[in-house]
Amino acid sequence: MSASPFDSAIHRQLFGDAELGRLFSDTAEIRAMMLVLGALAKTQGKLGVIPEVSGAFLARAMMEIQIDPAGLADSVGQNGVSVPGLVAALRKALEAPEHAAWLHWGATSQDIQDSALMLRLRQALALIEARLITSLGRLADLAEAEAETPMAARTYGQLAVPSSLGAMMAAWGWPVLRAVERLGALRPRLAVSLSGAGGTGSMLGEDPAAIRAALAEALGLADPGRSWHADRTIITELAEICAAVTVAGAKAGEDLLLLTRSDVAELRLGGGGASSTMPQKENPIGPSVLVALARFASAQGAALGPAHREARDGAGWFTEWLVVPGLVLAAGKSASVLGDSLAQLAPDRAGMAARIDARPALIHAEALSFALARQMPRPEAQAEVKRLAGEARRTNRPLPELVGEAYPDLDLSRLASLGQAPAEARAFARAARQIGDGQGRGVNLD
Repeated sequence: MSASPFDSAIHRQLFGDAELGRLFSDTAEIRAMMLVLGALAKTQGKLGVIPEVSGAFLARAMMEIQIDPAGLADSVGQNGVSVPGLVAALRKALEAPEHAAWLHWGATSQDIQDSALMLRLRQALALIEARLITSLGRLADLAEAEAETPMAARTYGQLAVPSSLGAMMAAWGWPVLRAVERLGALRPRLAVSLSGAGGTGSMLGEDPAAIRAALAEALGLADPGRSWHADRTIITELAEICAAVTVAGAKAGEDLLLLTRSDVAELRLGGGGASSTMPQKENPIGPSVLVALARFASAQGAALGPAHREARDGAGWFTEWLVVPGLVLAAGKSASVLGDSLAQLAPDRAGMAARIDARPALIHAEALSFALARQMPRPEAQAEVKRLAGEARRTNRPLPELVGEAYPDLDLSRLASLGQAPAEARAFARAARQIGDGQGRGVNLD
């Protein structure tokens, strides 16, 4: 069995994500590092740091040579990084020592691996963002369509006040919208790394900053303007955003786990997981995955908290290798499962409306206390409604009926009010469509 549930053959359909998983395969990592090495050589050749003919040769060769990842395992086990073994394998495969000598000139392993990671993250985050925008569109449609569909709001697991299904869709949607905004802000800041062994760039040439800027442009990455070998802000921010994506999914997941319960059944999902022994069961697998991924991501992100020591920190860097792929895959899977769950969602509108007025109809207690407060001090009104609520429980009579009997002149016209719920649902729908139109177009996955 695989050590990771994300690529386990057994758990592949539950947690796996083939599209994102390819970006974190050994082959993808090596290919990305070769792209960085080729772009670096070409840039250095153009700027006269290495012979231009060698730079052009190496850039072309990095697009054509194939390297077996398994062949680097012993070197990585010994050196702790893959670049020394990769560079050695590339120089051997080039069969052109006059050019091979200029490969990886002045850079350090961390430059190559971090830059390659940024290339893969650029694609991964674009995929996650696109999936979340799909979910935003579905949430916006639901919020608008169900803006005035009555539904009981619950607090502390108890019926609280009348609200609307659309307002709950908005409550699910706002965290998704914020995650899309944060992803959109992060992707353009994914930066190249080129600072040399100790962050000084001393072996890169006479103008290391110019080489770094040119390499950033060649790779389509940001120029950080400095060394970030020991400043891992971009990685910790990535971890926070990935966790936020999973938490956004878990909000919907948690509510779905409650509202699809067989004794509640206000929402339904198409199909469900089977039990090994109970034929009647349709287990809410998607919502359970959403909650589990958020728990996983929150725990994993904590490992990236400690600061990196000195100019470069191997232990801190290794920790990122253990954590970052899982975090990104968790965020991507969460975004995918959320979209699928929303596509399957089927509300029981009649059941939701019936629950609001079901005896003893205590959900109207707040509105009744405020209505009564127009005739007496509010503390007294609250105490009186609380007394009548107790009677409603004992007799199973509707609370509004008891209050109406005790206070026949009381205006009960606002009992059916959904307050701001419809307006909040529509406000979310508008905001979601704006961000979908603005950021969903032209998402570049290349």
